Amino acid sequence: MKNIPINKEVIISRLSEIEKDLDKLSKFKDFSIQKFEENDNFAIAEHYLRRALEAVFDIGNHILSRVPGLRVTTYKDIAINLGKENILPEEFISEKLIKMAGYRNRLIHFYSEISIEEIFNIIKFELTDFQEFSMYIKRIIVNPEDFGFTVI
Repeated sequence: MKNIPINKEVIISRLSEIEKDLDKLSKFKDFSIQKFEENDNFAIAEHYLRRALEAVFDIGNHILSRVPGLRVTTYKDIAINLGKENILPEEFISEKLIKMAGYRNRLIHFYSEISIEEIFNIIKFELTDFQEFSMYIKRIIVNPEDFGFTVI
């Protein structure tokens, strides 16, 4: 058993943020690329995508901070250690979460290189990765003992 319990309210608030952000992003799913390029659509989508990614890694960091002796320093470390600690499936980590960590870093540090087409394609084809992540996290909240945790 990990000594420090997971704060359920923290996790639920971040899951709620992801849900809200996905709702905002899904409004762009039926747009053509031309319509997506209009007005501030790209900036709005980029904002909500960044917020959703931040919430994902806030959740991961919160959970991993309960593992004695484990310290993560990068978003990729968060992804890798969620797998090493058997908190999330390795396949999800290797195929999706590590890429999400990399994209989060691109949004924050290389924002000027992000193209409209990239964000458009993420909205069209990859938002389900957030839903899958949320599903795995909800399992931890419902059955924390299966993962060696307690919840307050």
